Amino acid sequence: MFKLAVIVALVVGAILAAGHFLMNRFNPILLGTANRILVEKSKRSMSLFRDGRMLKAYSIALGPNPQGHKQQESDGRTPEGIYWIDWRNPQSKYHLSLHISYPNAEDVKSAAARGVSPGGDIMIHGLPNGTDSGGKVPLARDWTAGCIAVTNAEIEEVWAAVPDGAEIEILP
Repeated sequence: MFKLAVIVALVVGAILAAGHFLMNRFNPILLGTANRILVEKSKRSMSLFRDGRMLKAYSIALGPNPQGHKQQESDGRTPEGIYWIDWRNPQSKYHLSLHISYPNAEDVKSAAARGVSPGGDIMIHGLPNGTDSGGKVPLARDWTAGCIAVTNAEIEEVWAAVPDGAEIEILP
């Protein structure tokens, strides 16, 4: 009887541990449910929302010059304003990437008036392929070219939760 109780306890413990791992790795509550992303650059924070209710928040890394709206290609800034997730790249040189619809018509017009390119390829992505950060985004410094970076595990969760067409608002 004692052996049976030990075996049952071990099996139940293993099931609970596996369930905890899977819930933390792939949160089924988030799958395909976010319809809005809010990025607060000054807080280095990105939050996923569904119909006004926050689902989850992430710490982020930005480009080397994060203050202010993106003005031109290679300025190291992340744009500010309302955009959309308009396509995704599973073959990115970073672990997965979701494209932000920058530049919009106003961004193009503003850059043209200054005689510069507005730039593009602003993404939410994981770490460079082939790197392992131990599950943490290197937040000691902003290291992207103007993109929004999270850990590889987090971009997998965001990838599953955020459909194309979701709104992204990027605040200073």
